[in-house]
Amino acid sequence: MSSLLVRLSVSTSHLSGALTVSPSWRSLAPEDRRHLLMSFPVYLHLASFRLHPHLVFETIAYFAAFRVYLWLRKRRGDAIDDANRWWVIAAAAVGAVLGSKLLYWFEDPRLTLANWNNLSFLMSGKTIVGALIGGLLAVEWTKRRIGVVQRTGDLFAIPLCIGIAIGRIGCFLTGLEDHTAGSATSLPWAVNFGDGVPRHPAQIYEIIFVLALAVLLWSVSRQPLPNGDLFKIFMVGYFSFRLAVDFLKPDVRVFLRLSSIQWACVAMLLYYSPDLLRWCRAAMAPSSSAEASLSQSEETS
Repeated sequence: MSSLLVRLSVSTSHLSGALTVSPSWRSLAPEDRRHLLMSFPVYLHLASFRLHPHLVFETIAYFAAFRVYLWLRKRRGDAIDDANRWWVIAAAAVGAVLGSKLLYWFEDPRLTLANWNNLSFLMSGKTIVGALIGGLLAVEWTKRRIGVVQRTGDLFAIPLCIGIAIGRIGCFLTGLEDHTAGSATSLPWAVNFGDGVPRHPAQIYEIIFVLALAVLLWSVSRQPLPNGDLFKIFMVGYFSFRLAVDFLKPDVRVFLRLSSIQWACVAMLLYYSPDLLRWCRAAMAPSSSAEASLSQSEETS
């Protein structure tokens, strides 16, 4: 069957991508035109260089997230001094690398055991959920070692949203080899990543979610909050989203129809459950006070 081929070309003299559509598009049946078929990975061309989209957008993600962090730190100040902040950043980076690899190995335990001596396999993948968990644990351990008792994550919340959104563009353009595409679907916005199967563009779902979360965090950050709550809102929001959206992915279900990543999300939501209860009580407090005042007013009238 004929297919629609889309070629993305980026050069120093052209700021926008060029899309080349096969003439056979008109000959496709209407039901076959519903799903966009691109040639994956969508390589980026800069002069004579052919760049892999994952590398390009991951690099941009790190740079953009760090610049947003620096801007926020300059604008709002920091709860800790420069020396301790750099210790925290270093711990977060190391913990993120280790955590992303460790959870990736648990995504498909049988496959990992079959390739335990394959260095290429062991070093090939990573996961954002594991990176967040590893970074959190490493930072908390480091803070105890250097004697920092203040909450230090608020400045990272919005930059993480920006970084994830940009990075997921690279995941989308990489296609199936990135293992972030969704499962098969008949929805009109499904994407054929080259294997003939229309799939949920789970990467696009995540981009939309984290950008919306960034807007929410920016709005909430302008209100008085306990130190550390902004980062906790990000973590609870992201883990809740991943727990839900990963049902739309063809991941290996390790127990009770949940993947390893989903179980990690469940564990982190339990970790933050005291904060969730605290937020619920705070949200209910104004209405409770209003009801008590109304009851007292009725009794005295």
